[in-house]
Amino acid sequence: MITMAQRIEALRTEKGVSRPALSAALGFPKSAAEKFETGRQTPSQDQQQKLASYFGVSLFYLRGESDDRTQMENWLNSSFSDDVPAAPATKRQPTGPRTVAQSSGAGKEDGPLLGAFLKSSAFGAMVRATVLGVLRSPEGEELLSKAVRRELERR
Repeated sequence: MITMAQRIEALRTEKGVSRPALSAALGFPKSAAEKFETGRQTPSQDQQQKLASYFGVSLFYLRGESDDRTQMENWLNSSFSDDVPAAPATKRQPTGPRTVAQSSGAGKEDGPLLGAFLKSSAFGAMVRATVLGVLRSPEGEELLSKAVRRELERR
């Protein structure tokens, strides 16, 4: 597993910024970036937020907890195109109800923390409640009606 210190160094190098320049850009003490990268000091929550924002990555990615750079705001607030590609027709085998973890493809490759989180019934209930709440909103109803109209037009 990659450490936060390694991640900060890799992101800084990728961006082509020196340690002092990174510290200055974020308003940190001059030697802060060096201490973070060598593991002599761990960034505070506020400093982690600033680092993640500066590099345009998620806190989970910065901390080495995920390999997905996507910031939550990007995938939660992204606008979806109305041109949804049709799913290829496949022959489905009848199965029982699926859990959130099964639907997401959670498994050993997701890591123990993420896999356990996705298999949690409390998480599944929270996701279900959130999705239903969104679908009941005016925007959600509009999305549903567009999807239904598209499906009816295809048939």
